[in-house]
Amino acid sequence: MSRFLKNIRSRHSHRQAGHPEYSRGMSYIELIVVLSIFSAMSAIVLFNYSDFQTKVDIKNLASDIALKVVEGQKSSLSGKLPPLAQQVLTDSTWKPSYGVYINPTTDNKSFTYFVDLKNPVQNNFYDASICPGSGECLDNITITKGNYISRLDVFYQGSPTPNPISDLTVSFVRPNSGAIIKSSTTFSSVVSFVQITITSPKLISSVIKIYPSGRIQVN
Repeated sequence: MSRFLKNIRSRHSHRQAGHPEYSRGMSYIELIVVLSIFSAMSAIVLFNYSDFQTKVDIKNLASDIALKVVEGQKSSLSGKLPPLAQQVLTDSTWKPSYGVYINPTTDNKSFTYFVDLKNPVQNNFYDASICPGSGECLDNITITKGNYISRLDVFYQGSPTPNPISDLTVSFVRPNSGAIIKSSTTFSSVVSFVQITITSPKLISSVIKIYPSGRIQVN
């Protein structure tokens, strides 16, 4: 029993005397190593998060463009009258027609949502005017965060090769749900689909495919 008490007293005295076994802490070198590892891991996480956020942003932009095309399709099928309805109410032959116009050659950071009036004729093309709210232009949508429309391509039936075009008009006319695809670039064959490519400043891209059937696909 006395030996047991002596051991307890010995351990207690070692603790009070600052014995290395009980008082050892973290050295400066160990602290620097830990902080370095933490900093490196934080940098990797932040870098990956930045790329992840860019991919999310570019996907959201592609979805927004696709939704605007769908809006044109729905507005046409529902028979929606444009804000300047007096231009069409007097003409019984006018059919509701809405669409999207893109021209990255002149402006790769915006696109136009329009209604096809008889201005001078209803031709399934966008007739440029003061925008927004005047003539055929209903809204001019600006692309933000440095993203831009980098390419417009048409794919012909039976060919996997993209063919660049300078501009694109996609419109819909009641009662058809199919897309009317036009460009100032002459199509040399039957169109399989058109593709809109949008790109971020970090060169991360997403594409919107629009088919003559009216189907829209975002990749």
